[in-house]
Amino acid sequence: MNPVKALEKHGQAVWLDFLARGFVAKGDLKKLIDTDGVKGVTSNPSIFEKAISSSDEYDGPIGSALKNGDRPVAELFEHVAIEDIQHAADVLRPVYDELKGDDGFVSLEVSPYLAMDTKGTIAEAERLWKHVHRKNLMVKVPATPEGLPAIQHLIGEGISINITLLFSQKTYIEVAEAYLDGLEKYVAGGGDPSHVASVASFFVSRIDSAVDKQLDEKIARANDPSEKERLAALKGKVAIANAKLAYQDYKRLFSGARWEKLTAKGARPQRLLWASTGTKNKDYSDVLYVEELIGPNTVNTVPPATLDAFRDHGTPRDSLEENIEDAKRVLAELEQSGISLDAITTELVKDGVKLFADAADKLYGAVAHKRATVLGHGIDAQELALGAGITKAVEKATEDWRAAATIRRLWQRDTSVWTGTDENKWLGWLTSAAAADIADYEDFAQRVKGQKFSDAVVLGMGGSSLGPEVLAETFAKKAGFPRLHVLDSTDPAQVRAMEKTVDIAKTLFIVSSKSGGTTEPNVMKDYFFARVAKAIGAAKAGHRFIAVTDPGSSLEKVATQQGFARIFHGDPTIGGRYSVLSPFGLVPAAAAGIDLRTVLKHTLSMMRSCGPDVPPHENPGVQLGLAMGLAGLEGRDKVTILSSNKIADFGAWAEQLIAESTGKDGKGLIPIDGESLGDPSLYGSDRFFIDLRTEGESDAAHDAKLAALEKAGHPVVRIVLQSIEHIGQEFFRFELATAVAGSVLGINPFNQPDVEAAKIKTRELTAAFEKSGTLPAETPVISTAQADIYTDGRNAADLRNAGANGDLGSWLKAHLGRSHSGDYVALLAYIERDTAHIDSLQHMRLAVRDKRRVATCAEFGPRFLHSTGQAYKGGPDSGVFLQITSDDARDLAVPGQKASFGVIKAAQARGDFDVLTDRGRRALRVHLKGDLTAGLKMLDVAIQNALN
Repeated sequence: MNPVKALEKHGQAVWLDFLARGFVAKGDLKKLIDTDGVKGVTSNPSIFEKAISSSDEYDGPIGSALKNGDRPVAELFEHVAIEDIQHAADVLRPVYDELKGDDGFVSLEVSPYLAMDTKGTIAEAERLWKHVHRKNLMVKVPATPEGLPAIQHLIGEGISINITLLFSQKTYIEVAEAYLDGLEKYVAGGGDPSHVASVASFFVSRIDSAVDKQLDEKIARANDPSEKERLAALKGKVAIANAKLAYQDYKRLFSGARWEKLTAKGARPQRLLWASTGTKNKDYSDVLYVEELIGPNTVNTVPPATLDAFRDHGTPRDSLEENIEDAKRVLAELEQSGISLDAITTELVKDGVKLFADAADKLYGAVAHKRATVLGHGIDAQELALGAGITKAVEKATEDWRAAATIRRLWQRDTSVWTGTDENKWLGWLTSAAAADIADYEDFAQRVKGQKFSDAVVLGMGGSSLGPEVLAETFAKKAGFPRLHVLDSTDPAQVRAMEKTVDIAKTLFIVSSKSGGTTEPNVMKDYFFARVAKAIGAAKAGHRFIAVTDPGSSLEKVATQQGFARIFHGDPTIGGRYSVLSPFGLVPAAAAGIDLRTVLKHTLSMMRSCGPDVPPHENPGVQLGLAMGLAGLEGRDKVTILSSNKIADFGAWAEQLIAESTGKDGKGLIPIDGESLGDPSLYGSDRFFIDLRTEGESDAAHDAKLAALEKAGHPVVRIVLQSIEHIGQEFFRFELATAVAGSVLGINPFNQPDVEAAKIKTRELTAAFEKSGTLPAETPVISTAQADIYTDGRNAADLRNAGANGDLGSWLKAHLGRSHSGDYVALLAYIERDTAHIDSLQHMRLAVRDKRRVATCAEFGPRFLHSTGQAYKGGPDSGVFLQITSDDARDLAVPGQKASFGVIKAAQARGDFDVLTDRGRRALRVHLKGDLTAGLKMLDVAIQNALN
């Protein structure tokens, strides 16, 4: 007779430790049921991973699932796994019915990531039970300390449970007690326990592997031959002895008055199931853990190879209750030998949790890869060419992150991912896109459209303005909707230029400030509110204003008082630079008629690709973040962002995100935006290039230069957006990558400790102006007809020692001469940001780059104070700063204040410069006199001469 089939006569059921879609669909499971009497199937992440990654049979089901809409990787796996479990359960249902519910079960495991999470285990088990919707399902729950209360709770709800990762007799007793307690609770609540089944999966061969290793170590150290022989005799015996004694506990626990009371209600005993029965030691019989553990009312779950082996040469016998006293002796001798079985089984549980989590990582990685393949261009492509050194470092960090579950901990808001301070309070951006109320934004958009506004102007700074600016520059004006503009300056000419650009009477103003206390949006609001009131009447002015601010802010109070048309609340757990996918970016987008439903749909695909269930090696945000952070640690800290024409403004947003998040504590990445590509000889070994473009945009000359940089050994990341509607994917990718880079650098990427310093200096200066009507006097180090030069005493002494004397050129030469390999030069201009001035600064910066071979920044104040200013003050001391200020041709009053726009801007420039010099930075300020255009030309010539 078939030895496998013969096990039925000994009261033992055989379950198969294997499952795959084709195996069930082709009838192979049914064949084993018929020929071998197989009565159940168990699955786990490792089994599913092998099935999914080693063949293409899951490509179709995954593709079909995604046709109904994208979904997270864990949800996608669960969808196909549930289908498999249902199919297997249906094949086994006749067994279940024939045996009246005693057998015929299929097991599906809760996520191994929940092994230490009681509530999470309960919630997932309940969901799986509901979704599989088969009476002959068992949900697998591990016998961890956190799993035990979950087991009791779930049994108490009438859910059949397979308890896994069980190694010790002590824990087995706790598991059985949890089952009994759960049944009693279920019965007390009126439940019928005859519908509840359970097995306690007692792992076997892993015990011998661990014990034998320690025995071999003791044998090697023993000198007495008889002692060596005694120790050797214990090898391969402990696991079976342990299991036999557990079976004795089973017989005791499921007998007596307590159990009889439950059986009278129809309860079934929780059977012992022998798991991990494939032989791992080749010196032992390949059917050892089947032949020696045969007994009534037990289950042996075997992998296919063991099943085949036992069918071929197994010998069934009632072995489970043989030599019980010998089993006790084996365990006693083991303890006398100084080997603690309790310690071993405790470690095996920990190892088992880790092994299952490792298998889940592989599984989710395989599913993530297939999802990405199916979605194709639905996810923006990312290619990393990092060079051998950084590639190796990224590979190691990727494995470290996987082993430490760091991406899952990041999504769980675990502060230990960073510095262990308050990072958990600033992670609302992880889910802001998913939480967006699209219907409300669409309703708002239609209301805006209905009022026939010609323009919409965002009044904000930093995170409140840079994200909306990307949207305004990237998306063309939508028919019927206002044209979107952004004003983020206190420069009088720039404020006046915005006023001339729009029709005040037909413009919607969006006042955007998280705290409500930021100077610039407040004075801009005061100015334009007065202009609107003059144009359409004070009573109606508020109807043309929208506020986006955090709940309870001073802006909310003002908006209420002034009758704003609407107040949108931001999420207090999202910092400004991470807020573009929250109301701070979505309200301006809606006002401009941008199709948010489509943008957010694409965004969510990237969010899922970067999710907690996507292992680091398949996670594009983690990969980019690790590359940025590790390159930074190796000195490649100048993150040079290259954006194609259609998305040219993206770098200005990414610049703030990277600089303000990482530039602190003397560490950080310095973003370089807007610096056109040059020959490889112009770059030092401090560069890290990120190239972004949309599909179909081609620039052969640019591509050739980028390829040359890669060939020269510079790390290059290439990202291709399928279309501009995918811009949200890049917002999210870069947000996650920056958070990951912050972890690598060992900083808190969500605070900005040095931004406030400049604000304090500015407030001191404006307060002095309000008192005296003038800013405090300052003395230039030299003064010429065209410009005054300012710096502090330390910088002045250093520059004079380097040759600075009585003319501007000598000071510029000495100052720029202080930039060396690994440094960067930043031009910080407190002037109107218009095309002509941008071009002027570009010409200057490229001249510096080409002559000094250093990275360059061209920034406009006060805008950059809310962006890169944090890194300039708090990041690495590698910056050489040239601040540019000028006389304002025409100032502009701020309603209700003494201080004008020009005065506020001047105070901001001086406050910023004072903090730079207080921090010991290499800084020089050039104040241009008279006509600004002429002054910039003069400065450009002076810089060229200084460099030559």
